[in-house]
Amino acid sequence: MPPNPVRLRQQLLRRKPVSAFLAETGAQEGHAQGQGLRRTVGGFQLTMIGVGATIGTGIFFTLSTAVPQAGPAVVLSFVLGAVTAALTALCYAELTSAVPVSGSSYSYAYATLGELAAWGVGACLLLEYAVSGAAIAVSWGQYLNDLTQRLFGFTLPAAIAAPPGAGGYVNVPGVVLVVLCCLLLIRGAKESALVNAVMVLVKLGVLTLFVVVGLSGFHSANLHPFAPLGFAGISAASSSVFFSFIGLDAVSTAGEEVRNPQRTLPRAIIGALLVVTAFYCLVALAGVGAQKWTRFAGQEAGLSAILQEVTGQSWPGAVLSAGAVISIVSVTLVVLYGQTRILYAMGRDGMLPPVFRKVSPRTGTPVGNTLIVGAFVALLAALVPLDWLVDLTSLGTLVAFAVVSVGVIVLRVREPRLDRGFKVPGYPVVPALSVFFCGYLIWNLPTETYLLFVGWLAVALAVYLGYSRHHSRLSGPATVVALPAPVPAD
Repeated sequence: MPPNPVRLRQQLLRRKPVSAFLAETGAQEGHAQGQGLRRTVGGFQLTMIGVGATIGTGIFFTLSTAVPQAGPAVVLSFVLGAVTAALTALCYAELTSAVPVSGSSYSYAYATLGELAAWGVGACLLLEYAVSGAAIAVSWGQYLNDLTQRLFGFTLPAAIAAPPGAGGYVNVPGVVLVVLCCLLLIRGAKESALVNAVMVLVKLGVLTLFVVVGLSGFHSANLHPFAPLGFAGISAASSSVFFSFIGLDAVSTAGEEVRNPQRTLPRAIIGALLVVTAFYCLVALAGVGAQKWTRFAGQEAGLSAILQEVTGQSWPGAVLSAGAVISIVSVTLVVLYGQTRILYAMGRDGMLPPVFRKVSPRTGTPVGNTLIVGAFVALLAALVPLDWLVDLTSLGTLVAFAVVSVGVIVLRVREPRLDRGFKVPGYPVVPALSVFFCGYLIWNLPTETYLLFVGWLAVALAVYLGYSRHHSRLSGPATVVALPAPVPAD
């Protein structure tokens, strides 16, 4: 017998009240007993999570693909991405202060747009985090090889160090990196945040070295022609590198593990964006000023090569390669962290099997969840071509960002008296502009990326209709405010 269309429509549109989110994620007794995530992360550590997830592959790797598209005007590509990210960051800041929970834009969509929209956003986030984690892990092998060549005079064979489609068959360094990050995440959120903060400070120091040395070799002639492919090239490059702004979303996934989240989350998001934008633009400017833009295409470990050419010595390049190796570890760590917390939130809502919401009483982390994510990301890193990964991640990120911006408007209308620790200035213009910029960057992505994305959403819809809508904690047309506590691991 076919399902009742009214019943199905109610399932698709039912929303989870903000009060339900707050009731199940507050500092309750269950959290102290290991039945849920623990609030152990402070403001500085959270800001470093945002910086750590953002500064990494976007600078250390994607210049080799972005500069051939935009030329020296790649600096403007990062500015365009930063403007889009800034508009969205303000929207994130408001929603994180109003709904300080794990799940990021999935949770925000559940509270504002309904269950089907939330599931679609969750699917985008799964794509965004899993694919970006794989893309970042793949690029790690390039700088690892560059470092071992400079220090010890050898490199790993391309068959096991290069991504498929670029001379490799199985990317072993990427798999090793994912495994190491998963082991650290299982240890605990506080420990992971501390290690990440140290690695972020190291990478900022290394990038500062690159900017200083790179600007010393700056030649204005390298900036001509500034935009050889015009504004279309600038836009295309901005769309491709936008996945490097994923760190802003990663901050919001820590909503249930942050102390004083209504104040800490907005500050961390805005602080991370300011740091990231400054470093992206400075590094891009130093890079295209020190090396002709036509030499970036296909260049592996490009920043390291630029330093060696400017100085005529090998040690600056070795230092930068070491910093890149550390940097990419921190990005992978935070991306995997964000992925597991989104799956945790979806599992708690009944949208995914219970294994994703089980938390270890000893470590306060979702161990089974982390192992599943690690296995999936490692498989992608080992076997999937890198260029597919980058564009898919950008599309998933942009869709999630657009939904957050819409969510601000919807929540203002539906719950105007809700306590908000931060409000978007210039409302509703800023959220509307955020949606427009996200849509513009999506428009500039390749056609094959759309096809892969539609295929992914079709699979996600089948899973929702076959499993998630039947197991959702929101049973029937009425919403449930008091939800059960997370299931502790055995």
